[in-house]
Amino acid sequence: MRKALILAGAMWLAGLCRAAGLPADVAWRGWSDAAFTAARREHRLVLLDLGAVWCHWCHVMEETTYRDPKVVALLERHFVAVRVDQDSRPDLSNRYEDYGWPATIIFDATGKELVKFAGYIPPARMAALLEAVVADPTPGPSAMPETASAGSAALTPELRKDLEALVATRYDQEHGGWGFSKKYLDWDSVEYCALRAGAGDADAERMARQTLEKSRRLIDPVWGGLYQYSDSGDWDHPHFEKLAQFQAEGMRLYAEAYRRWRNPADLAAARDIHRYARAFLTSPEGASYVSQDADLVAGEHSGTYYALDDAGRRRRGIPRVDTHVYSRETAWMANALAALYAATGERAFLEEALSAARWIVAARALPGGGFRHDASDAAGPYLGDTVAAGRAFLALYAATGDRAWLSRARGAADDLEKTFAVAGTPGFASAVARGLYAPPRPQRDENVLAARFLNLLFRYTGDPRYRRGAGEAMRFLAAREVAEKFPTASILLVDAELSSEPAHLTVVGPREDPRTQALLVAAVGLPGGYRRIELWDRREGPLPNSDVEFPELDAPAAFACSGTRCSLPALTPDALRQRAERLSAPATTAP
Repeated sequence: MRKALILAGAMWLAGLCRAAGLPADVAWRGWSDAAFTAARREHRLVLLDLGAVWCHWCHVMEETTYRDPKVVALLERHFVAVRVDQDSRPDLSNRYEDYGWPATIIFDATGKELVKFAGYIPPARMAALLEAVVADPTPGPSAMPETASAGSAALTPELRKDLEALVATRYDQEHGGWGFSKKYLDWDSVEYCALRAGAGDADAERMARQTLEKSRRLIDPVWGGLYQYSDSGDWDHPHFEKLAQFQAEGMRLYAEAYRRWRNPADLAAARDIHRYARAFLTSPEGASYVSQDADLVAGEHSGTYYALDDAGRRRRGIPRVDTHVYSRETAWMANALAALYAATGERAFLEEALSAARWIVAARALPGGGFRHDASDAAGPYLGDTVAAGRAFLALYAATGDRAWLSRARGAADDLEKTFAVAGTPGFASAVARGLYAPPRPQRDENVLAARFLNLLFRYTGDPRYRRGAGEAMRFLAAREVAEKFPTASILLVDAELSSEPAHLTVVGPREDPRTQALLVAAVGLPGGYRRIELWDRREGPLPNSDVEFPELDAPAAFACSGTRCSLPALTPDALRQRAERLSAPATTAP
């Protein structure tokens, strides 16, 4: 009720201002060098409002703060006002992610950051802040200069031990999940604990499975789909926005959990997320939309709406879907669909993944192997699109054995290393710098994915360039001030993969033979996330990385290898599952 009254009052006041000829709406610009040129010419500062289409508090701030006459007048008199949808500009989103959403950043006319504010700012406080910055336009504590951090290409034993301790101490033993205020499905932490569980760590398995169980309470019981998070320290107070990344990584994680532990509830969760993504976030061409708004009415919390059944919701209307189609979001979804196919063997999921990946190649490819974010980009290209595409292509190579997908993954990796490496700076930058202000810098999550992608591609190809690229990403990630940021498990996940070989499953036989295909389906359905899966049809020439010799048999066969051991040939899916299970047992057990 209080929020509704605030919104109503703000709109009433805005109407009075318009009637009186006073400014009631901010004259927003897009982000560009021209905004700073105008600021210098007009002796103004620059205010950047960085928000998201799906963001509840961004809507509230738009309807209250940025309709307040005093705020509007101050902006009109002293500022060049810039507004950006952070999903459309990954470089700005990554640079200011610790402050949003909404994030408010004020610069002087030369591009120097003065102050940075996180979250909703009420009208009176905003007016006071603007007046204070105008009176004293010197950088505050939030805008101190940053220096590039560099570590080694691997974690030190001391840092690894410290990160492992942080994973344990930051875990909420009572409610599950990492962190004690906001609850969300932390896919990297669950995946790391699942990896440790495979090595016999019972405590890691407990944390992973408890978090998966609790996170199912964030799945919309009516439409499916994963809400972004819950506040109040439990899983029962969700914020209702549904983001493509959360759908994709949630679907992937629950599918991989089902492969490992065969809990039907995990598979049901993956299917429920898919059901929503297919119905609400998939374009007619098979690309992925970005998000669905939390609110039916902008700025109005929608708890009562999401308590309704399907018919009740539809009578009131459907919250807005952001129908931009980006390479990154579509690649996230293709990778997740490949994981759901691996868990079920259902061809329809693979066809959806292939459709999404083909759309990326057809609609967003750049010369040299990289990808645009949107149909046309004001800046970029962006690292996140190319990394996500390469990761999806590798998953499809594993699922199909089609070398065209491996070739595309190599193209993405080659472009990544050529385009996003910055001399003298560890890791890979989020974007190619196209302007003079707020230059892109390395971001942790993107470098995690880059390191994992390049390392796995090295395992598939044997090309040492990709191993060096993974090490370059790790130089950024292994700096203590980067690695210890919450959450820490993603750095341990990279470290574990870079220091070990993946499970290696190879199916040998003619591609068109149904027995070959049955063995490949069985191989991709085996548990484990860090895997190298290949189909070898001898007519196609040697495998890209011929590090293992396989005998020529009269029938299609599959081989499971781990370290220096390989299984006997398996001629049936059941035999392959048995061989792989025995191979993962202690080395004293014969394969």
